[in-house]
Amino acid sequence: MDSVPWATPAPLSHTPHHTAEQARAQIAGDASAEAAFQAAHAESVEPPPGTDLTAAAFFDVDNTMMQGASLFHFARGLAARKYFTTGDIARFAWRQVKFRVLGSEDMDDASDARAVALSFVAGRRVDEIVALGEEIYDELMADKIYAGTRNLAENHLHAGQRVWLVTATPVELAQLIARRLGLTGALGTVAETRDGVYTGRLVGDLLHGPAKAAAVRGLAAREGLNLKRCTAYSDSINDLPMLSVVGTAVAINPDSALRATARRRGWRIRDFRTGRKAVKIGVPSVLGAGAVGGAVVAGLALRRRGQ
Repeated sequence: MDSVPWATPAPLSHTPHHTAEQARAQIAGDASAEAAFQAAHAESVEPPPGTDLTAAAFFDVDNTMMQGASLFHFARGLAARKYFTTGDIARFAWRQVKFRVLGSEDMDDASDARAVALSFVAGRRVDEIVALGEEIYDELMADKIYAGTRNLAENHLHAGQRVWLVTATPVELAQLIARRLGLTGALGTVAETRDGVYTGRLVGDLLHGPAKAAAVRGLAAREGLNLKRCTAYSDSINDLPMLSVVGTAVAINPDSALRATARRRGWRIRDFRTGRKAVKIGVPSVLGAGAVGGAVVAGLALRRRGQ
């Protein structure tokens, strides 16, 4: 997928309040919406009878559809294939511990982790990374899907609605996850490519916060969706912009800030985590990340022995 056409979106309205950050978020959202639209319509197939063409559902991925961060799981798979150093794995492991224990995202950590991951695919072919993603999904992600959240997505499909994932994870990985779950498609961060090769740069910015809302609005415009008839699901207060642009918002496995907001606004709250209180304390929740950390330590020891 070549990102050059998306680098020049429609002109943005300039106001004193229109910051460079907002502009990047809009560019990222436009790029993601176009990628999702093109992928969904790659083949001229008419929607099946009974499809509700004006209503849809949008699901965040990390800690909403999938336990932990999808990009972290992908990074682990790349590390096993020598795409990362042991020091890189340790940094990813620490961010995952914080993500799972606190139940919320750290914007700086998220941005840094994803930017680092993108830098490691620079110069590599898109089809190579997608093929690796297929393998890594089976190895490390398939058993991390929350059954309860997946059932909610399937309920929308059974009602004739289309279902998209919305995530800061690179769009190719996001679309792969959506395909494996039998969903319509995905909105994700668009990494710039030229001639089928990653340049290591983003189109606009990460699909995070306001950029997710921009992507949902952009896809709705392309697909003819009525956002008042749409539903969005997330675990994070960072997704408040996306949750606020649809008619129905649902908090899934919410962090404390989103839980308070959901209660105040009368949104439904669903929690599919086991031992939620223990998760806050971090006893069982860090076992997976702790295992990764242990592997990192072991890897460092082996490297030292070999030196």
